[in-house]
Amino acid sequence: MRRAPESIWNFISPIVEGLHYNFVGVSLGQAESGLTLRVYIDHEDGITVDDCGRVSNVVSAGLDVEELLSGEYCLEVSSPGLERPLFNAGQFSEQIGRTVKARLLVPQDGRRNFTGVLEQVEGDEITLAIDGESYNLAIRDIDNANLVAQFGRG
Repeated sequence: MRRAPESIWNFISPIVEGLHYNFVGVSLGQAESGLTLRVYIDHEDGITVDDCGRVSNVVSAGLDVEELLSGEYCLEVSSPGLERPLFNAGQFSEQIGRTVKARLLVPQDGRRNFTGVLEQVEGDEITLAIDGESYNLAIRDIDNANLVAQFGRG
């Protein structure tokens, strides 16, 4: 899944926030069955299936009227989950010290995939620590990024 175009973000964000949920982000992907639009929402009290259904109904109706997507699409609304997607500098800043997985649009230093501890966020750039080395990645060059769930050993 890739970050959806800005026009879709700008359309969906006020709808979600108008329903009193936190808009985390929206991604777009192509599957065998067609286009999938995934909207991530959050709330201080958590997210229920009913919350997802409510947002889905309103967003779907709006998208159908505005015709921002051509052809058929599948709309999914969910909480960000344990492996929360990260879309912007503010979201990355909240996760300093956590393990992050990022896939770049174009390779950097001969690789596209980076998994490491998020050391810092400065402007539009993040720094990941991987095997004792630091890698600076521009957020605009990231195709998708998310937290990596860490479970204690016991």
